Amino acid sequence: MIKVETVQSPQELKLFVRFPWQLYKGDQCWVPPIFEEELKFFDPQQNPVFEHSIAHFLLAYDEQNQLVGRAVAIINDLDESVLNIKKIRFGWFDFIDDLEVSQALLDKIKAIGQEHHRTYMEGPMGFSNLDKVGVLTSGFDSIGTMASWHNHPYYQKHYEANGLTVEKEYVECRFPFSNIDITKAKKVSKIVRHRFGYAIVNPRRRKEVFAYADDMFRLFNESYAKLSSYLPITDNEIGYIKKKFLGFIAADFIKFVLDKDKNMIAFAIVMPQFAHALIKSKGKLLPFGFLRILWAKKFSKTAVFYLIGVSEAHQNKGATALLFESYHEDFSKRGMTTCIRTPELATNTAIRQLWKDFSPEVYKTRATYSKVI
Repeated sequence: MIKVETVQSPQELKLFVRFPWQLYKGDQCWVPPIFEEELKFFDPQQNPVFEHSIAHFLLAYDEQNQLVGRAVAIINDLDESVLNIKKIRFGWFDFIDDLEVSQALLDKIKAIGQEHHRTYMEGPMGFSNLDKVGVLTSGFDSIGTMASWHNHPYYQKHYEANGLTVEKEYVECRFPFSNIDITKAKKVSKIVRHRFGYAIVNPRRRKEVFAYADDMFRLFNESYAKLSSYLPITDNEIGYIKKKFLGFIAADFIKFVLDKDKNMIAFAIVMPQFAHALIKSKGKLLPFGFLRILWAKKFSKTAVFYLIGVSEAHQNKGATALLFESYHEDFSKRGMTTCIRTPELATNTAIRQLWKDFSPEVYKTRATYSKVI
């Protein structure tokens, strides 16, 4: 019989975070998180997402008291107050290939949801739209990124066996840097600079990025608000993200477009591919993990496009041409060979149109699953 317990101590939280190292041992496509950073992320004293969220960290044990699964059940108050939906989220959902284990965890999530008067469950997903999302449904043999989950192929079978159905589908695309013909972007960039007074900002130092960070996240909230499942990022969360992540990214991987009045109308955040550095370091910063990450930050030949946003009033007016032109110039100097896009909703046709000239291939698919409770 499987027993499911709620994490009650820092020691148990460490067991929770460490479980994937056991489950994915020997899997060369699993990208470990940075262990210490994962613990900090789950700390209500450090992460402001807990100002409007409650998290139940669950551990599943077998009859020999061996850890065989984990999950986080999340009540995000913004789901109800902003989106008017009564959903319990679940994420960080990992388990051995035993239906009794996945069922026990999902039953516990269901019970928590009912206690909080939720009407359905959905996952895997995080606290907000900036967190990882979706169970991997294809592309198991390709290394992912630090911005997405990896899982065994049997996971999908467990979701379906437990009565969950697909709620949202996501795709991850990649393309060789050589696919990029910048001729069109350069022409459009020249036109819109003259017609609308657009200008590109290319930060080269961390303080330049931070000078524009608040405006960037305000634009992020604006440009993604039209997505039906989008929850706004609060001011406190913005401060946390700035401190935690922006210094982690090379300054020249973040770019902004301003209009003639110096208002931000577009931005893009790109990261070097840190996956190989994290795999080699096994998610540890010491003794050599930090150096491997610094090396990847400077010398990685793969660019991971994480976020891109355009003001609604300036969409389809060529602002992204300035971004692509600038990235092409910088990445040519770096000798980039590959571009990857993090998970995007399969129904987001606008984002697919943005990249169609680069002939991207879908190399991974994922989905969230839901069930009425």
